[in-house]
Amino acid sequence: MRILGIESSSLVASVAVVTDGVLTAEYTMNHKKTHSQTLLPMLDEMVRLLNLDLETIDGIAVSAGPGSFTGLRIGSATAKGLGLALKKPLIHIPTVDAMAYNLWGSSALICPIMDARRNQVYTGLYYAEHELDVVKEQCAMDMNQLIDELNARGEQVIFLGDGVPAFRENISERLSVPYSFAPAQSSRQRAASVAALGMLYMEAGRTEPAKDHRPEYLRKPQAEREREGISL
Repeated sequence: MRILGIESSSLVASVAVVTDGVLTAEYTMNHKKTHSQTLLPMLDEMVRLLNLDLETIDGIAVSAGPGSFTGLRIGSATAKGLGLALKKPLIHIPTVDAMAYNLWGSSALICPIMDARRNQVYTGLYYAEHELDVVKEQCAMDMNQLIDELNARGEQVIFLGDGVPAFRENISERLSVPYSFAPAQSSRQRAASVAALGMLYMEAGRTEPAKDHRPEYLRKPQAEREREGISL
C-alpha cells in the first residue's frame, strides 16, 4: 500500500510518501513563503526524485484541520485535485491527531498546541505508547483552561506544536505537573505522520471520495468572529 501525505495547516508545508509501512520520502519546509508557492513544487520534486508514478498511490492523506484557513484550503484543493485526476480516495486526517502521532511510543500524556491567537490554542490529549488513543478530541480552547485541565489530571505531559514558543512562559508559571517539550524533529506538523496515520485509516476503510472532502476549521474565520463579537 502506498499513501501520499499532504500537510499545510500551519507555516509548515510538507509532503511525504509511505509505502508498506516504510517512509519512502518526505519534503518539509517551515518558512514564510505561502503554500501556494511551495506545496506543488515540493510534491513535483519529490515525485521526480523518486521516479514515482502517482497512479501507483492507493490514497491521499491530507491534514484536514484545524489550522490556518488559507493553508487548509490550499492543502484541501491540492489533495482534491489529485484525487479527482487520479481517481484515488482521500483520507481525512485530523491535524492535531497527526501531530500527536509524531510522538508514538511516548509514555507521557501528549498535548499538541497550535497557536490560535488571543490566548487560544487548537489542542487535544493523547496516549501513544502502543497505539494512538484519543483522550480528548481536537478542539479550540483557552490556554489557561487547558493548563487547569492538565493540572487537574495530574499526569506527566509532553507539549509540541507552534504554540510552545507562544505559551512556554505561561506553562512554566502555571503548570504544576511534570512536563517537557518535544525536540525539534518532532515538534511541528509532518506529512510523514499524516501519511502513516492515513495508511492505518485506509486499512480500516476510513476514506472518502475526493469530491466530498472538506477541511475541519473548528472555528469561524477571524473576520466573521469579529463581526459577531466572539473570541472562539
